[in-house]
Amino acid sequence: MQTTADYTCAFCGESNTTFVDFSSGNYQSYIEDCQVCCRPNILYLEIDENTLEVTINSDYQE
Repeated sequence: MQTTADYTCAFCGESNTTFVDFSSGNYQSYIEDCQVCCRPNILYLEIDENTLEVTINSDYQE
């Protein structure tokens, strides 16, 4: 199952949308470039196994 979720860029603060692959587990991390400023963000995803609610925190990729 795949869906989308929003996160805030750690660099410019703009909202972005990313695809979430539920088959990759409840805790995921990967790098994705901001759709606005093109700088790389480390995304930390947590998926609630009961509600399938997705929480994303972003950090700087140096």
